[in-house]
Amino acid sequence: MSVIKNLRQGADVPDRDLPAAALVRLRVAVTLFFALGGFLFAGWAVRIPALKQQVDASPGSLGLALLCLTGSAVLTMAVTGRLCERFGSRQITIVTAVLLSVAIVPPALTHSAVGLGLTLVLFGVAFGGIDVAVNSVAVDLIAALRRPVMPSFHAANSFGSLGGAALGGLLAAHLSPAQHMLLLVPAGLAASAIGGRMLMAHPLTGADAAAGHASGPAPRRRVWGTVVFFGLIGLCAAYCQGALDNWIPLHIREDLGSGETVAATGYAVIQLIMGVMRLSGITLVERLGATRVTVFGGMIACAGTLVAALAPSVPVVFAGLVATGVGLANIFPIAMAQAGAAGGPGGIAMAATLGYCGILAAPPSIGLLADVIGLSRALTLIALSAAAAAAIAYAIRPRAEQLPVRT
Repeated sequence: MSVIKNLRQGADVPDRDLPAAALVRLRVAVTLFFALGGFLFAGWAVRIPALKQQVDASPGSLGLALLCLTGSAVLTMAVTGRLCERFGSRQITIVTAVLLSVAIVPPALTHSAVGLGLTLVLFGVAFGGIDVAVNSVAVDLIAALRRPVMPSFHAANSFGSLGGAALGGLLAAHLSPAQHMLLLVPAGLAASAIGGRMLMAHPLTGADAAAGHASGPAPRRRVWGTVVFFGLIGLCAAYCQGALDNWIPLHIREDLGSGETVAATGYAVIQLIMGVMRLSGITLVERLGATRVTVFGGMIACAGTLVAALAPSVPVVFAGLVATGVGLANIFPIAMAQAGAAGGPGGIAMAATLGYCGILAAPPSIGLLADVIGLSRALTLIALSAAAAAAIAYAIRPRAEQLPVRT
């Protein structure tokens, strides 16, 4: 009832003087929602092979069904910023977390590719909504904490994804996809209730922060131009991660002749290193600044990806993947935080939408180029994308330094 009441009352009420204990509880709640999103999505994603068999889908029809998920997520991201400004980012976070917790079940109950695609629309709406909303809450909390803690939230998402994937791997041999998803529902609803109660206990500065982004000496066009640049940095980082997730295991298995276990380990190495580095992201940003972390990170990721793509031996490739994870880890979280500092929930919505477009573009672009020049050479596109993120961050550093909130 309290959530419905707050939805009717509108956006969050500003409160700049929250006690330390309240800030700790809010940080725990935001961390929980980030982890929940990764946990639920990964739990569903690892059952895609079983669902493909269940619905008897060809690769093409499965791809179209998955496009329903990504397409609805992108469209939802584009409008969630306005919903957050209208009703409050915390409220939208709770609603979409509950929706995500139940939306994982219908796709697992389908027996046709068409049915799978239709049910994935709702799943995509929930996923796209919570992605923007929880990042908006995180930006408001950063302003209250006065510390650049966004990387730690994205670390929670990474570790949540690892947990969801690991649990899915353990349950895959014993439970059907539907049984697995039904098992996740109460866990998701319980986490949403616990996190929601903590999140709604104390107001954040969302309303007055959002108003501040639309006014001030900088013209509105300049503000949104800045947001677009941060969104492009996020796009480059998301493109790198999407390409690595989809193609590195295949590169290790086919180009280097390793087994599936080694190929899966390559994927796990990237995820683990990124999660660990995001835990240290707060310290890095406080000591070096957001721009330096992004620029140096992009350069390190560029070099690491070139090694991973072109090295002839598996140990050297793994060394390159470690470097890639180190450099890439904090670029996307920083871009989201800076977009939110510049444009509020609408800024995060725009940046997240651009970032998700990077994830969408990565698999087909690498695949098409691989048909022409081979997969190892095609993977150098990832290095170019990482270098582009560094270049953009360096070019817009004067604007980044003028942001009203430290990111």
